Amino acid sequence: MAQEKILVVEDDKDIVKLLRYNLEKEGWRVVAAADGEAGLACLRRERPDLLILDVMIPKLDGFEVVKAVRRESRVPVLMLTARKEELDRVLGLELGADDYVTKPFSVREVLARVKALLRRSAPAAQSTPGGLLRAGGVELDPERYEVRVRGRAVELTTKEFDFLKVLLQAAGRALTREQLLEKVWGYDRSLDLDTRTVDQHVTRLRDKLGAEGSIVATVKNVGYRIKAAP
Repeated sequence: MAQEKILVVEDDKDIVKLLRYNLEKEGWRVVAAADGEAGLACLRRERPDLLILDVMIPKLDGFEVVKAVRRESRVPVLMLTARKEELDRVLGLELGADDYVTKPFSVREVLARVKALLRRSAPAAQSTPGGLLRAGGVELDPERYEVRVRGRAVELTTKEFDFLKVLLQAAGRALTREQLLEKVWGYDRSLDLDTRTVDQHVTRLRDKLGAEGSIVATVKNVGYRIKAAP
């Protein structure tokens, strides 16, 4: 399964250490750079899922970095700054930042904003006029009860099919194990089932989807969601 990657561009080593510890604790991979030029090089090399960017960094400040990033990428950007002036916040957002947190910040607030940005940027399953659901190389046809991976038909059990359909219909939103039990097995039946049933179905589903199995992403301490395979 592809692990979401976060790039932190910050010259304060203590802040980088704090963010790295808490972000990795949540299950994300973290890479870091200490100035604007190194940050842009790292962005191009690592292709992160989200950028946490301090405004006051050496060589290129955060505003210059955002302008450069937006010329080549739509990666979500969360800006960090010690400045509290409204003009700075507005400028950052106008240049293309997605959100803004001022220092000193609450780690819990940063984590909440990171999660929200990743949810919003998650590749949603596309529903076509014919009712098809798509994500990555996976296509599900609810009417014909068919699933294809890169054009190749894949045989799923009824529950595996329903499980995949529910996740695709959620369009990138995370669903808890309890929600999946209720939606796939029904409310009354779900009360008798262990949440490990969901994990077992995920394992089998990923195996059957092969190279595209990574679209079923684990959301730590929550459940699962659809994330397009790289």
